Amino acid sequence: MGYDTVSYDEVEPRAPGMHFLRDALDCETHGITVVEADAGWEGMEHEHGDEDHEETYLLLAGAATLAFDGDEAALEPGDAVRVDPGQPRTLSFDADDSLMVIVGAP
Repeated sequence: MGYDTVSYDEVEPRAPGMHFLRDALDCETHGITVVEADAGWEGMEHEHGDEDHEETYLLLAGAATLAFDGDEAALEPGDAVRVDPGQPRTLSFDADDSLMVIVGAP
C-alpha cells in the first residue's frame, strides 16, 4: 500500500500525553510525535547527537517553552523551532490544553 493512516489519539501514549506515531504509520525515514499537555508538563532534558537527527517542534495550541543551555524559546500557537541533533533541550508547557507536533529525522 502506498500510504498509511492513523488517528494519533488511537495510539497508546508511551509517556504522559505523548503519542509516538512512527511505528503506527510505518515510517522509515522520520518520526512524528503528538504531545497533549497541560501547564506544568515538563519533559526530560535530551539530545539526539548519537542518532544525528534533528527535531522540529510545532506548537498548534496553548503555550510552551524550549530551554537550551541557559537560553529559552517561548512558543505561541503557530511557532516552530528546529533543533540541531546534539543540542540539549527541555520542553515544558505553560498553558492547559496545549497541543504540539514534533518531527525528527533521519
